[in-house]
Amino acid sequence: MAAVAETQKVLVYGGRGALGSKCVEYFRSKSWWVASIDIVENENANANVLVKMSESFTEQTDQVTADVGKLLGEEKVDAILCVAGGWAGGSAKAKSFYKSCDQMWKQSVWTSSISSHLATKHLKEGGLLTLAGAKAALSGTPGMAAYGMAKAAVHQLCQSLGGEKSGLPAGSAAVAILPVTLDTPANRTAMPNADFGSWTPLEFIAKTFYEWTIGNSRPKSGSLIQVVTTEGKTELSPAHL
Repeated sequence: MAAVAETQKVLVYGGRGALGSKCVEYFRSKSWWVASIDIVENENANANVLVKMSESFTEQTDQVTADVGKLLGEEKVDAILCVAGGWAGGSAKAKSFYKSCDQMWKQSVWTSSISSHLATKHLKEGGLLTLAGAKAALSGTPGMAAYGMAKAAVHQLCQSLGGEKSGLPAGSAAVAILPVTLDTPANRTAMPNADFGSWTPLEFIAKTFYEWTIGNSRPKSGSLIQVVTTEGKTELSPAHL
């Protein structure tokens, strides 16, 4: 079924995760039409595209691309927010290194790649694509090698999308956020004694995305935006590579 023709629409890739769920909730509160793309349905979204687990990247890309096409029809969206991802620790010596590389690549690079291609097909002119990078991946990450490698690839992809002939619609922007630690239930469970005042609230990210979609303080395309929270105050700053 094609998407209902409403004024403002957004696709949230990873819409059932902690940040994705917050984005769905926030944009719905602004009366946007929201579609979630994830392996699990988000009941708060207007529509869902369920990703079928696969060991083949091309199989997954074909499935998601086709299902999004069926959902949207000829309709265009104002934004595509790719907030899928995960974390894995370990050096290149770790027994789990190969498994971690596979997992991180699927969770970060596959999703970012699919979102980027979807943007070339379904994003409005002047629209917004966001990708999920990491501040740690601006330099070496020996204790979480697979994670850093995958996030660095996302950074490169974002920068490529900001260049000429990237394939994105005219006037649109691709922006990657580079947080340190997000304040999620899973992180609180894993690190109960951490300094939560240095963790970025999910609401801040969702609100920032919303402001960017309506043109407020939106960074130029290709930007890598560091998200740093100190003593409960969050600031955004561009990374200069």
